[in-house]
Amino acid sequence: MIGLDELHSFIAYIQLEKNYSNLTVQEYEKDIEQFLTFLKTEGVIQLNDVEYLHARLYVTNLYESKLARTSISRKISSIRSFYKFLHKEYGIREDAFRSLYHPKKEEKLPHFFYEEELEKLFEGNRGIDVLSIRNIALLELLYATGIRVSELISIELTHFDIHYGIIRVMGKGRKERYVPVGDFAITAVEEYIEKSRVKLMKSTTHPFLFVNSRGEPLTARGVRYILNEMMKKASLSTKIYPHMLRHTFATHLLNNGADLRSVQELLGHSQLSSTQVYTHVTKEHLRKTYMNAHPRA
Repeated sequence: MIGLDELHSFIAYIQLEKNYSNLTVQEYEKDIEQFLTFLKTEGVIQLNDVEYLHARLYVTNLYESKLARTSISRKISSIRSFYKFLHKEYGIREDAFRSLYHPKKEEKLPHFFYEEELEKLFEGNRGIDVLSIRNIALLELLYATGIRVSELISIELTHFDIHYGIIRVMGKGRKERYVPVGDFAITAVEEYIEKSRVKLMKSTTHPFLFVNSRGEPLTARGVRYILNEMMKKASLSTKIYPHMLRHTFATHLLNNGADLRSVQELLGHSQLSSTQVYTHVTKEHLRKTYMNAHPRA
């Protein structure tokens, strides 16, 4: 396949110099490999031979495969970054993808839990066994901080300052930030460390805060499984995914008067526009409250 050596150089570049997370690197690699496979089917022999027509045809194929617009937009960005690197390192033309428009984003509002739903989720999962204690601590921390699952599973014991109520988090692009943690989450995590983690770890040794039933570091897939099981246990029919708790964190803060800049900082968003989507959620929440409560609505 053409371009594999160049791809390996690009991957090393975004890993070592750009300091991208493992997940981001995997997405870039997958996106570019798919494009290189497409070029092979089109009979393109060299990366320098790629024309705007090839780029346009590839994007058309992506649309025809019913991919979400966000996925198509990400793939275009991945290939653009690859060609920018190729131009800089090898002098290869990068104009094929420069003229392509990103697909218009679908206006989807983030899903979040109402406070009553979240309370049911907590109450339906309290228990004195080691896994219930761990699950409540995990849920409390996700809701209290709004951190991403990738950030949650990377937390080490030394990152959590229980005395000051803050946690050190490594976000996207290896950007470090400190996030305050509320009393409920601190209490739950303390109980988990003292009563649950030590029993789950047995003879295993590693620094990560959250562990599975075998004492191994918890994975993103493991977190998704735990949350789904917690929903079933609480008899809630709402579909849950880890990022939903991040949406809930932001929405509840704004609903209760927090300013947008503070929420941006807490979430670790580099752009305010990423946080502004939650203002649409809160406006919709206000509209529904008005429609349900006002006698003339």
